[in-house]
Amino acid sequence: MGQSTDRQWERQRVPHAGELGWDDSLYEGDGAGRAGGENVTATTEESSGSSAGNGDDTADGSGGSQRARKGGRRRTGTRPRSRRGKRRILLWVSSALALLLLGTAGAGYLYFRHLDSNLKKEDLTLGDKPMADHKVNSAGQTPLNILLIGSDARDSKANQDLGGAKETFGGLPLADVQMLLHVSADRSNMSVVSMPRDTMLKMPKCTDTETGKVYPASTVDVQTNESLGRGGPGCTVATWYELTGIPIDHFMMIDFAGVVSMADAIGGVPVCVTENIHSRNAEGKGSGLKLKKGESVIQGEQALQWLRTRYGFEDGSDLARTHAQHMYMNSMVRELRKGAKLTDPGKLMSLAEAATDALTVDKGIDGVNKLYGLAEELKKVPTKRITMATMPNVYGTGAQSGRVYPKAGDAEQLFTMVRDDVPLDGKASKRKPPAESKDPAAAPADTGVLVRNGTGSDTQAPTQQRATAVAGLLVAEGYTKAVSDATLDPHERTEVLFPNAELEGDAQAVAKSLGIPVSSVKKSTDVSGVTLVVGADWRTGDAYPKSAAKDEDKTPDTARALNGADEGQCMEVQPGFTW
Repeated sequence: MGQSTDRQWERQRVPHAGELGWDDSLYEGDGAGRAGGENVTATTEESSGSSAGNGDDTADGSGGSQRARKGGRRRTGTRPRSRRGKRRILLWVSSALALLLLGTAGAGYLYFRHLDSNLKKEDLTLGDKPMADHKVNSAGQTPLNILLIGSDARDSKANQDLGGAKETFGGLPLADVQMLLHVSADRSNMSVVSMPRDTMLKMPKCTDTETGKVYPASTVDVQTNESLGRGGPGCTVATWYELTGIPIDHFMMIDFAGVVSMADAIGGVPVCVTENIHSRNAEGKGSGLKLKKGESVIQGEQALQWLRTRYGFEDGSDLARTHAQHMYMNSMVRELRKGAKLTDPGKLMSLAEAATDALTVDKGIDGVNKLYGLAEELKKVPTKRITMATMPNVYGTGAQSGRVYPKAGDAEQLFTMVRDDVPLDGKASKRKPPAESKDPAAAPADTGVLVRNGTGSDTQAPTQQRATAVAGLLVAEGYTKAVSDATLDPHERTEVLFPNAELEGDAQAVAKSLGIPVSSVKKSTDVSGVTLVVGADWRTGDAYPKSAAKDEDKTPDTARALNGADEGQCMEVQPGFTW
């Protein structure tokens, strides 16, 4: 696809995005098992609730030319579909440790230079939409958003030794782990939002800056983990921004090669199960995790079994596995912050070596000193103010059975809270009223307003003539230039959008005239004038419902929020997997 012959190659079979990835057994495919430890077995765990697709291409037809990474080079080829013997390593283990430890690991300028050379760097975003600016708090501070990406690529000997399945070596990478780490503007709290790898969404246009290849925006829903194959991690960033509207400052992508040593270095993390568990079904599928009821301290390969276990936890789904990973993540942070771990300087240096060798970062954090600066920001957040959450979702139907979609209302509410820097733990979560615009509003009769119908969603048809009805309400308030637009623009919440600072005052006045919260007035480059989008929260009636804004600062129950200081969490064991 426009590349020289020496960079072309062929593979026999590479899995579809819905097939096995990081969450599979440790050593499957080539018989490369390891000795030691009764819980380490060469078995294969099925992929999460979805079934594998049969096509070689992505929905937008770009599959065969997507990029793989091997030895720092990009390769193209067809997409094999066999299973990969990889595991889903909890990204927090690698990314958080890298951030928290790198700064203290290097002793001396030359060693830092060496660590810097280990890091791989790429562009932050490959999308064509510029990111919006952060909202600044009253003290002039801004939030920090880092997208943590776990690639399932086996593009090195270390990764290949861990995974086996030789026919997949060098296969197209998939972003099988995606977590957005949000640090509040005042550094008082942190939120981590996971997106299930089986989430179906529209992919944005992405341009690979190295090869020049353009991946057009998808016209149908595509599984989110395919974003990594559309040019690299910058496309995963663009995909998140397209869905959530959350500005992303940095990304950190990691494979699983250095994680075993990190898990061992921690020295053990307490976890809890409600019953004796053995993750192995009648067909021999499962992670092999075997624990007694109650609390156990796990490390090394047994920790990896916990992180990839699906069979045996709750309903046996990928969502249950994510919840277990959040429990492990919080417990690990508590252990690290007790101060009794990782006191050996030599061990810290080894960890730093492994972490930097495994990390790919954006060019804005292309050195250990910069990573250390991020670590210092993260260390300011108390453990009790760390909240783990999962994007609220619903299962698809028919051909998409087992895949998931963002849950209407709840997912957007979670994204809005992160965008607006509202803590997910509910503490001090009431937003301060937005400042009045310094630009005075024009008279209603002189203000043009375009009204769009955004009452539709994936599960509900739009209310007929809704834009016309609300435009009539504005006319009654003196906005004689208000007109309806036939464009359907689905929005979970009603918003008043404006394109530049000169129209902010006008937009706020429009919101006030209809009783819409001023917090719903937002700047957008997608509009050319004041635009009122009537959302799914106002499908009927002449008055904006007070209940629509009542819980805008509450984390949806469907996000399964888990507090970092909660030591009483215990993973529910699935019936049939006890002993």
